[in-house]
Amino acid sequence: MKKAALGSSFLLFLAAFIWGVAFVAQSVGMDYMGPCTFNGVRFLMGSVVLMPLVIFRRRKKRAENGKGQETGKDRKSVVAGGICCGLVLCFASLCQQVGILYTTVGKAGFITTLYIIIVPIMGIFLKKKVSGKVWIGALLAAFGMYLLCMSERLALSRGDAYVFICAILFSIHILVIDYFSPKVDGVELSCIQFLTAGIICSGLALLLEKPVLQNFIDGMIPLAYAGIMSCGVAYTLQVVGQKDTDPTIASLILSMESVISVLAGWVILGQELNSRELFGCALVFGAVILVQLPERKKKGEGKAYV
Repeated sequence: MKKAALGSSFLLFLAAFIWGVAFVAQSVGMDYMGPCTFNGVRFLMGSVVLMPLVIFRRRKKRAENGKGQETGKDRKSVVAGGICCGLVLCFASLCQQVGILYTTVGKAGFITTLYIIIVPIMGIFLKKKVSGKVWIGALLAAFGMYLLCMSERLALSRGDAYVFICAILFSIHILVIDYFSPKVDGVELSCIQFLTAGIICSGLALLLEKPVLQNFIDGMIPLAYAGIMSCGVAYTLQVVGQKDTDPTIASLILSMESVISVLAGWVILGQELNSRELFGCALVFGAVILVQLPERKKKGEGKAYV
């Protein structure tokens, strides 16, 4: 059992590592093509990579359940969920991609991770109870964001603002997934959302960026990494890894992508953060960990949204 848990944790760390380095791929990809073109191709790649897994899981499910025929209602739910998730993912990723043009990959990684704190706060509007540690985490994250992003003129940079909007949109994306995921297969949902986001981004690319074949040839390495590794492989690792791992531990491991993004930006791109920005990173990461720590429940208390 311990070996299974250790193996699952390693798979989740691999997923976090892939996602952290993906910020570098997204940054490098901007040297060859626009954000719509890059996202359009990588999401379509991710959808294609997941299709064999979808087919395999369907066949396995049918074998286990005998006839196991999927109902029309099930198909409608997974398609509707995939399209809704894909719409939000499309615009969240575009904000992130544009933001990376004007900020470092390390900052982008930490600002994006704020969705872990924003989601519980948004839960207030869904009539969910928010625990005290979430508010403490929010204050820590806000101060960390100030140190990480604010310039001497007390202005949020253009890139940081885009990535912060991205974090808000990713928070909405998580809530949409939370609504649909209990009703449908998670891998199928992800495959359809990647396909939806890819089609929309590709359409915008044709209208706004006029991509040419040479762009794809020159940027094939970052494209392949972001599409195949980040969308396809890392997601599969997450699905498999979470099977034998406590959700709290899983989310803690996956949040390491913010730290890895800083290290990857430093090692691969030579991007450095000053001591003030590093302390801001530490506060944001500390807030992320605090929010995900298990909470003691008292008898008679309702469930907190953490």
